[in-house]
Amino acid sequence: MTLFRYLPAVAVALFAVSAAADPARWARDWPQTDFSLTTIDFAEVISGGPPKDGIPAIWEPAHIPVTRETRLDPREPVLTYEHDGEAPRAYPVRYLMWHEIVNDVVGGLPIAVTYCPLCNSAMVFDARVDGVPHTFGVSGLLRHSDMIMYDRETQGWWQQAVGEAVVGHHAGTRLTPLPAWMESWGEFRDRNPDGLVMDEPEWRRAYGQNPYVGYDTSTRPFLYQGENPPHGINPLARVVRVEDRAWTFERLREAGEIREVGLVLSWTPGQASALDSRSIAEGRDVGTVRVRDQAGRDLPHDLPFAFAFHAFHPDGIWMLGE
Repeated sequence: MTLFRYLPAVAVALFAVSAAADPARWARDWPQTDFSLTTIDFAEVISGGPPKDGIPAIWEPAHIPVTRETRLDPREPVLTYEHDGEAPRAYPVRYLMWHEIVNDVVGGLPIAVTYCPLCNSAMVFDARVDGVPHTFGVSGLLRHSDMIMYDRETQGWWQQAVGEAVVGHHAGTRLTPLPAWMESWGEFRDRNPDGLVMDEPEWRRAYGQNPYVGYDTSTRPFLYQGENPPHGINPLARVVRVEDRAWTFERLREAGEIREVGLVLSWTPGQASALDSRSIAEGRDVGTVRVRDQAGRDLPHDLPFAFAFHAFHPDGIWMLGE
């Protein structure tokens, strides 16, 4: 039985307790968190199943040269981050699937590499808050089906999809998103023969396997009770988010390239979906998206499911090309 097939069985029970969520209830598990400072309704916060740190974030990951990596299939997705003066780095989704956060330092800059499978949000953030480096863990809690991270320095809660502190000392503060993108391992490897790739963590996990088989072709997001996106868009359709604007994958795939509002969005085939088949490498082709400015510089963006964009950007702009 896959994890995804098991999860709906507990969904009703988890939703039942969500209405009872309040600061006093959470404070028992989070004694150092300042619940008097918040930007959200606590009734929107529910358990995702695993407890705090039940999904173990990675600290100080090991990296190996591209030429030494033999486990990854060319179609497997990686999250790419490039820092001036440093070797480009690839963070395989086969590891992010099971850890969701990687705390790393590149060129002296602390970063948080994050991935939420339930809403397909993959973002890299500058991990400094007011100039102070922070490290992040997985709380085990969800809001609108998106991971709530926590920082180990103040035990505050952060919404992964937008990088915003929603509970605690830093409530209302946003992390700075950094240019990063999802691409196939083959694309990264061929473009960066001198690059680095995150090595396999020393945890007993089914790396390379997808515990959410068939999720991105299902009919309803898991643990989500919010509104469906407008315009008849499938809640689990992938979109390209740049700040508060979203383009559907369908439109971009048909066009190949879109030039709008000072941006250049492109799509090329060859990247497997991590949320389709049991083996990530065998997932259907969802392609690679790049978002650049008119000078060719990569820009921060995300590729969430449509429901997640609508949940966190209810007044967002849908770029439908009409």
